[in-house]
Parts: sequence; C-alpha cells; structure tokens
Amino acid sequence: MEIPQELPDRVEALLARRCCDAVGLARRAGLAVAGFERVNEAVRRGDAALLLLALDGAGASRNRLAGPARDIASAAVLSADELSAAFARERVVFVAVGRGSLSSRLLLDLRRLAGFRPAATLTGGIDVAPVAPGRQDGTEKA
Repeated sequence: MEIPQELPDRVEALLARRCCDAVGLARRAGLAVAGFERVNEAVRRGDAALLLLALDGAGASRNRLAGPARDIASAAVLSADELSAAFARERVVFVAVGRGSLSSRLLLDLRRLAGFRPAATLTGGIDVAPVAPGRQDGTEKA
C-alpha cells in the first residue's frame, strides 16, 4: 500500500478547518470573543476556559495577557488569518473561548493540529501526549 506524499498536508489542512469551524461555532453560540480588550475582560471575569493566540502574532502582544491569564490554558496553533476567518474580521490575534464541551473538543483538535505545526505552543498544563488509537476524547481505554 502506498501513502500519498501530500497526505500530511491534507490532514493538517482538514484539522485546521475543523478547528476554525469549532471557533466559528463557539462565536455564533456566544462562547467566544475576539480582540485584546474583550479577551482581557473575559479573563478577568473568569469566563475564559481557553485562550487562542495567533501563531504568527507578535510575542510582545502575547505577553500582555500572560499575567492575567496564567491559570488558563492557551494555544498558539492557528494563524491570524485562520482566526480572522472564523470571526469574519480583518485581523484577529486573541480569542477567548468559554467553558463547555465545545472548548474541550476544540482543545483536543488543537493538540492534534499542533503535531503538524512545529512552531505551535500549548500551555497551561495541557497534556500534549498522543491520543490512544480508537479514542476521540483523550482518555485511555479501561
């Protein structure tokens, strides 16, 4: 059996699309906000369960949220263009996603996508170990 050379690129593109679709769904459900001020407000109120930072965003701008968001999981896996497409806005660098099953599923997919993007970072005590075959929720078989 031959594996096509473009398979990893295709899987990465599909995972990125799945993540962007989940961010868009969270936005439409009122669970996600974008922009530094709105994200900072969500962090201060305790409404944020997951912070998404643009992979290609400036490091200095990421550090502005480092203090208030130190106890919140964060992921720099999607590009600003991908986050912008999910919000139908010009340039999105910061996104906060609220608690719930949607943010858990998004985090799992971001972990998978990070395996294809060497510059991607996941912080906040997130276990980035590979998911066991056959399990979609990140738990081990009993």
